[in-house]
Amino acid sequence: MNRLRLAGAVLLSAAAYYVYLPLPSGVSEPWKLMLLDALFRSFLQASDAAHSLGVCHRVHLLNQVVSWVEVIEARSCAAVHVTDSTLGGVPTRVFQPKEGKQLKRGVLYFHGGGWALGRMRSYDRLCRKMAEDLDAVIMSVDYRLAPEAVFPDQYHDALAASRAFLSSQVLERYGIDPHRVCVSGDSAGGNLAAAVAQELSLDDTLTVKFKAQALIYPVLQALDFYTPSYQQNQAVPILYRPIMARFWLQYLGADSSLEPLLLANNHSSLDQPAISASARSKLDWTALLPPKRRKHFRPVVKETGSPGVMGEVPELMDVRAAPLLAEQGVLGRTPKAYVMTCEFDVLRDDGLMYVRRLQDAGVAVTSDHYEDGFHGCMVFAFLPMMSSVGQRSMNNYIHWLDQNL
Repeated sequence: MNRLRLAGAVLLSAAAYYVYLPLPSGVSEPWKLMLLDALFRSFLQASDAAHSLGVCHRVHLLNQVVSWVEVIEARSCAAVHVTDSTLGGVPTRVFQPKEGKQLKRGVLYFHGGGWALGRMRSYDRLCRKMAEDLDAVIMSVDYRLAPEAVFPDQYHDALAASRAFLSSQVLERYGIDPHRVCVSGDSAGGNLAAAVAQELSLDDTLTVKFKAQALIYPVLQALDFYTPSYQQNQAVPILYRPIMARFWLQYLGADSSLEPLLLANNHSSLDQPAISASARSKLDWTALLPPKRRKHFRPVVKETGSPGVMGEVPELMDVRAAPLLAEQGVLGRTPKAYVMTCEFDVLRDDGLMYVRRLQDAGVAVTSDHYEDGFHGCMVFAFLPMMSSVGQRSMNNYIHWLDQNL
C-alpha cells in the first residue's frame, strides 16, 4: 500500500511538473490555461515525433486528433437548422434560425488554426449561438488547409466563398438582407477576412458589399517577429512565437528551415531591397502603437540579414497574405470594423496596428482589447474549458454585431 501511495505521489508530482507553467500574473484563470497548454503541447510533441520519424506530416496527425475529438456532423436543434453546403465550390456549414424575421442578417465566418487546422467543435457552438442570438444566417467556410494547400489557395477559397455569399442567388435563397452582411474570422481566419474585405472593397462591379468586418485576434504580417507583443508573450500559451513562424512558413509553402531566420528578423533586415521604406512604415510599431503597449521594448532591425529569403518567399510581401501592408487608399474603402485583441497574445500588436491604420484611413473602428485575454480565448468559451475571458469576449463580439449589423 505504501508503495502504491509513493508511486501515486510520484506520478502526481510528474503530472504537476508537466502541467505547471509560469504565466503572467494578469492572465485570466491561469490553471485552466496551463491545463489547455499541457494538452496542446502533448499533441504538438506527438505530431513532431511522427513527423521526424517519417510517419506523417505533423499537421496531418494534429488534424486527425481534431477529427477524432472535435469534428461533429451537421446537427440541427430546436432553434437553428444546420446543413452542409458549398459557397463558390468551397465546403461551407450553414446555420439558419428557424424562427425570427423573414429577412435576416448574414455573417460569413472563417475559422482559425494557422491555415492548417480544421474547424473544431467550438466553432459550431459559436456559429450556432450567433445564429440564435442575432437571428442571423451564419456560414462557416471550410477552406483548404496546409500543407496540401498553400497560399494563395486558402485566400482564393475565402474570396470565392465571399463572392458567392454576396450573390443575389445566395442572399435570396437564405433570406439574407443585402444591407446587413458581415465578414468575420479569428486568427488565421481573421487574416482571410481582412484580405477579402480589402479585395472586395475595390471591386466596383459588385452590387452588394460587406457592411462590416469583424476580426478576432487576427494575424496580419510576417515581417516583424519582434513587436512588443511578440517579445512580451513569446512563451505564453497557446500560440508560442516559434509556432506562429512555423504556421507562416507552411501557409506560404516555404522551407521550414527558414524558421530561425524569421525568428531573428533576418528576413526583414535593412539590406532587403524588396522591403521599401513605405512598406516598413506600415508596420512601424514605434509610431503605430500607444506607449502603454510599446512599454520598454525596443525594435529589432538588423542592418544585414539573409538576402535570399525574400527572393525565396516573395509572398511575405503580398498584401493578400499580409493585410497590414495594404495602402491607405485601400484601407479607406473597407467597411466599418471591429478588432478584438488580447494582452497575452503574440498577435496583439498586429491587431492594434491595424486598428490605427484603419482609423488613419478614415474607417470607423471599434477596438475591443482584453487585458486578461490570451490567443484563442473566445473559442474556449464553451465546455469543457468555459473560459471567463472567452465568454466575455464572445458576448461582446456578438453584441457588437447586433448593434452594428
